[in-house]
Amino acid sequence: MSRDFDKDLVSIQEARRLIDRCHGAQEKFLDFSQEQVDRVCKAMADAAYQASERLGRMANEETGYGVPKHKTLKNQLASRGVWESIQDIRTVGVLREDPARGVVEIGWPMGVVAALSPSTNPTSTLIHNTLIAVKARNGIVNAPHPSAWKCCGEAAKRMAAAGESAGMPSGLVGCMSAVSLPGARELMRHEKTAVILATGGSDMVRAAHSMGKPAYGVGPGNVPCYVDRSADVQAAASLIVSSKSFDNSVICATEQAVVADRPIAAGLRAEMERLGAFFVDPDQADALARTLFFPNGAINPRSVGQTPQSLGRMAGISIPDRARILVAPLDKVGPDEPLSREKLTTVLGWYEADGWQAGCDRCIDMILFGGRGHSLVIHAADEEVIMAFGLKKPVFRLLVNTMGALGSVGVTTGLMPALTLGSGGIGGAISGDNITTTHLLNIKRVARQIKAPPAGALVEGAATLPSAPLNAGDLDPAELAKVIRAVIEELARHGIS
Repeated sequence: MSRDFDKDLVSIQEARRLIDRCHGAQEKFLDFSQEQVDRVCKAMADAAYQASERLGRMANEETGYGVPKHKTLKNQLASRGVWESIQDIRTVGVLREDPARGVVEIGWPMGVVAALSPSTNPTSTLIHNTLIAVKARNGIVNAPHPSAWKCCGEAAKRMAAAGESAGMPSGLVGCMSAVSLPGARELMRHEKTAVILATGGSDMVRAAHSMGKPAYGVGPGNVPCYVDRSADVQAAASLIVSSKSFDNSVICATEQAVVADRPIAAGLRAEMERLGAFFVDPDQADALARTLFFPNGAINPRSVGQTPQSLGRMAGISIPDRARILVAPLDKVGPDEPLSREKLTTVLGWYEADGWQAGCDRCIDMILFGGRGHSLVIHAADEEVIMAFGLKKPVFRLLVNTMGALGSVGVTTGLMPALTLGSGGIGGAISGDNITTTHLLNIKRVARQIKAPPAGALVEGAATLPSAPLNAGDLDPAELAKVIRAVIEELARHGIS
C-alpha cells in the first residue's frame, strides 16, 4: 500500500512540475510569429516522421498490441500527414478581415493542453496531439497510458528536442513518466491547465469531462459496416478484411460488425473467406466471447490488438494459420450478445438483413448500444441508399466504400488527418469533428460599429452620428442626400457650422 501511495505522490508532483514549466514556456511562446511557430512544428513533425518505425516497434513491444508496420504507418500519418494538413492554417495575429462587417479576427491560444494517450495508439496519438497544440501556440503535457509510457516518452523527447533546436521554449512539450490515475487527475484539474484532450476508454473520457475544464473526449466506436446489394462485393470484402486486420483492429473507427444485405451475403462471405476471414461456429463464438469480455461486459485487456491465432490459443480453439480475422455470425445486439460490443481485436460480428431499411435498423441498434456519434461504414453504389444512411444515422463520420480504420483518420478520405475523433453531443463530446489545431485555437474579434444605434438607446442630447464612415457607393443619390442633410442638421443643433 505504501509503495502505491508513494508512486501516486510522485506522479502528482511530476504533473504539477510539468504543468508549471509548460505554463512558463507557453507565456514566452505567445511572442512567437507565425513563421517561428511553423518552423518549430515542422522540425517536430520531421523528427517524429524519421522516428516512425522505431516508435511503432517500441509501442508494439511495450503494449503487446497491434502490428509494428501498421503502427509505423499511423506514426507517419500523425507526423507528416497531420503537419501537411495544418501547415497553411494561420493561427497567429490577424487571421481574417471582413470590411463589410467591420470585423477583424485574431488568433489566440487556449494555454496549456493536458493530453491523455491510449495504449492502443500511443505514439501516434501523442504526435498528433502535440503538433495540433503547438501549431496554435499552446503548450502541452502528455499523460500516456501506464502500459505505454516508455514509447510515448521517447516520442515526446524527440519532438521536444527538435522543437527546442528550432527555437521553441524549453518545457513547452512535456510527457509524464511516473504515470498513475491520481497523477493524471492532477494534470487535468490543475489551475494552469486550460483544456483537456482525452483519447481512450469510456472511464477516462468521463473523468476528463468531470474536471470542470473544456475537454475533447473521444469514447468508444461500435462501428457497423453495411454492405448493400448495389455494392462491389469483391472490393467491399477486400476493404473489410484489410481494415479489420489493420494493426489488429485497435483503431476505434474500425469495423465491429458487417451487416450484409441478404442477396449478396453469400458472395460477400465467400470472398472474405478467400481473403483470410475465418467464420467461427456458435461454440467457438461463445469461447471467444468469454475470452474477449469479463462477465460485467468490460473488455479483457489481454485480448486487445491480438492476432486470430493468439486469440484462438487464449480461447482454446483451433484457428488456421492463414486466418487474418475471425468472424462470428450473430442474430441480436445488446448485453446478452457480448460480441455485439466494440471489439478492439481481430474479431468481427456478422449480421444479415433483407434490404437497406432493415440494414439501417440493425446498424442503429449497434450504434446505440455502444457507438453513439462515432462512425459507420457503408459499401454501396446506390446514392439514394448512401444519402439515406447519411441522413438517418446518429454518427458524425459516414465512410463510403473505404476502410473504416484508415478512412476515419483521413488516410483514404478527405477528412482531416487526426488520431482524435470526436463523437459529438450524442456521444457525450463537444465536437463531432476530427480534432485538429483549430479546435485548440481561440478567436478574438475586433468589431467596429457599422450601424448607428437606435435613437431610443441614446441618452437625451447625445449625438447620433454614425461612428464608422459610410461608403457612398452603397447608397443611391436620394439616400445619400438624406444622410448628408441629417448630418448637417445634427451639426447645426450642436452649434457647429
